[in-house]
Amino acid sequence: MLPGKLAFVTGAGGGIGRAICRLMAREGATIVAADVDIKNVQSTVAELAGDGHKSYCLDVSDAESVGTVMQQVFADYNGPPTVVVNAAGITRDNFLLKMSMQDFQSVFDVNVKGTFLVTQTICKELVNKNLPGSIVNIGSIVAQRGNIGQCNYSASKAAVEVFSKTVALEMARYNIRCNTVLPGFTITPMTDIVPDKVKDHFKSAIPLNRFADSAEIAETVIFLASEKSSYITGTSIAVSGGY
Repeated sequence: MLPGKLAFVTGAGGGIGRAICRLMAREGATIVAADVDIKNVQSTVAELAGDGHKSYCLDVSDAESVGTVMQQVFADYNGPPTVVVNAAGITRDNFLLKMSMQDFQSVFDVNVKGTFLVTQTICKELVNKNLPGSIVNIGSIVAQRGNIGQCNYSASKAAVEVFSKTVALEMARYNIRCNTVLPGFTITPMTDIVPDKVKDHFKSAIPLNRFADSAEIAETVIFLASEKSSYITGTSIAVSGGY
């Protein structure tokens, strides 16, 4: 579905980001994998089928890091990626009355500011080069429902979803699409630390009565990144088992 495409994926060191890289490589894309943990993202690239993939150490919340890495990517590949997946994200869970300002702000810095910086930087280059593109941002089903202990994360993912819709409106004239995938509870290293009683509570509320595998999220991302979804932009797709 993605032959010859150059795909830039943040948060590629593990979880959903790693699954996206694997499946995109399987579909013929060249992967530009970025993560703040260079060892993890190098491990991801080592697993990928095909040639030409590269790993980069990137802090999406830092404008200087984004600018430097992007310029290196543009130089390494003689142009910008035309597929972008903003999968980098963090949680700093706590109840509202106990949450620190630092934990609230750090989640917004990575999840929202990071998505903005990467999207803006690549869109500028795509417009300058008169190239079409597809941007897929990873939101969350809790952006629509809220979630106890996640006022920062839920709000940040809601911001990502509306940001994506606005990007879609502004970039449509340049043939650059932007969509959001809203995963439900997905088995990743991020969710491994969640207490079992919380997992059981969530599972009981999911009609399919199970959690998602990260590859199931990745399949939807690939569809939105490909020409199979050429008339879809500004859309959010929930991959949540009916939750």
